[in-house]
Amino acid sequence: MHEMECRVLSIQSHVVRGYVGNKSASFPLQVLGFEVDSINSVQFSNHTGYSHWKGQVLTADELHVLYEGIKLNNVHHYDYVLTGYTRDTSFLEMVVDIVQELKRANPNLVYGVYPSLCHPYYVPENLHPVYKNKVVPVADIITPNQFEAELLTGKNISTEKDAVEVMDLLHKMGPDTVVITSSDLPSRLGDRFLVSLGSQRTLMPDGTKSTQRVRMEIPKVDAVFVGTGDLFAAMLLAWTHHYPNDLKTACEKTFSVMHHVIKRTISYAHELAGPGRKPSPPQLELRMVQSKADIEDPAIVMEATVLSL
Repeated sequence: MHEMECRVLSIQSHVVRGYVGNKSASFPLQVLGFEVDSINSVQFSNHTGYSHWKGQVLTADELHVLYEGIKLNNVHHYDYVLTGYTRDTSFLEMVVDIVQELKRANPNLVYGVYPSLCHPYYVPENLHPVYKNKVVPVADIITPNQFEAELLTGKNISTEKDAVEVMDLLHKMGPDTVVITSSDLPSRLGDRFLVSLGSQRTLMPDGTKSTQRVRMEIPKVDAVFVGTGDLFAAMLLAWTHHYPNDLKTACEKTFSVMHHVIKRTISYAHELAGPGRKPSPPQLELRMVQSKADIEDPAIVMEATVLSL
């Protein structure tokens, strides 16, 4: 009997050169056995952290036309939808409409959201209520950083208890899996580490919901990368698929992939830049293809602690 394929609709940005959006998500997902159908919300020459960039932006109407084409051929059954950075309200609302329609066709569809609300290259404030009131309620997996989690819930995080309360608020808004990718909370390992926290609600056989919460200490890296949030969201989607109801393992796999890709990237960037010189944006493009083995089977270099709260 042949294995059923798992198909992802990924609606994200695209760059000709480098790794961001769909370029950051598609290859790693394919390596892990997913079929990926990509809709490019923008097509740019490169990410906007370079000195120059050119390209086109897909409108909400154009997105709808592409989706209609898929629907007319009756090939719109998806197991997952993944979305990232968007800067247009009408486009984001169209994404929500599409997700809701796909969920009606497949009630088991899982929607993964990277809510890029503090993107380094500008997010209009009028997107915030759309994320809060329309996107998060239909999301199943969400990967905000601390600022984004605070923005979505209206609650500040200054302690681990605050973070747990914020994750619980996000659960109440919709998603069963929440990972706060980075926070300002003090790490037990010192100031060279960031703290990440995750929470996953699981439906038990008796109809009640059980919650697993985890904490991870993440080594800080002295460099600015683009595309890491997109890679993280894709990897969390993949590893929660392979390890359902086991957030601890899914997070350990996801963060370990990130560690290996970033370590390889920064080593290569410094080699190219030369001693004492700061690597440029092209030199800091993620070493994705070179990290294929680590994406497929990452050596676990970070352990998650299960919180007993």
